[in-house]
Amino acid sequence: MYLLAGFLAGIVSGFFGAGGGMILVPFLTLILRKEEVEARATTILCIFFMVLTSSIFYFKQDSIDWLIAMKASIGGIIGGVIGSKLLIKLDKNILQIIFIIFLLYSGIKFII
Repeated sequence: MYLLAGFLAGIVSGFFGAGGGMILVPFLTLILRKEEVEARATTILCIFFMVLTSSIFYFKQDSIDWLIAMKASIGGIIGGVIGSKLLIKLDKNILQIIFIIFLLYSGIKFII
């Protein structure tokens, strides 16, 4: 089950450039009944390895704009610190609502 979830998340992440968490978080919370914080923290680590793998592939194709990547990474590091601190402090019901809103927004953006 874990390998299948990781496989699907990896395909979505590699294909769309994002979205691994949209598969792993619901899988861990709904199917495996993990706590919200544990599911999200575990997913972040899984995404790290998916992104690393995809990045190597895109690096070999010379498809990376390094200036944009470095600037966006600085913002990502700051956002990651803030997000991980908020994850620990927020009530799990609020986390679920925020995640549902994010998924709905993402789904609508994909359609449009």
